Amino acid sequence: MKIVKTAQAGTVESSDIVVKIEPREEGVEIELTSSVQQQYGTQIENVIRETLKELGVTAARVTAIDKGALDCTVKARTQAAAFRAAESTDYPWKN
Repeated sequence: MKIVKTAQAGTVESSDIVVKIEPREEGVEIELTSSVQQQYGTQIENVIRETLKELGVTAARVTAIDKGALDCTVKARTQAAAFRAAESTDYPWKN
């Protein structure tokens, strides 16, 4: 999946995360700000990286502002932002 524009998903409400994805020439760069950075910062970054890898994103700049989101929320927001940034509607729906 190729990121072609800047897009975001999520809110800054409690238990949510804002994920903004921008195009980049190569590599994935993540800038994370979190209210639980000390305890879960590495895990949040890992979820974002793994989600982008699953989607085939190899070049992107990600800015994330976390307010205590669960892993499933981090994944969902990352997916939504990536599909928007790639201008794709080819969602891999799972039952």
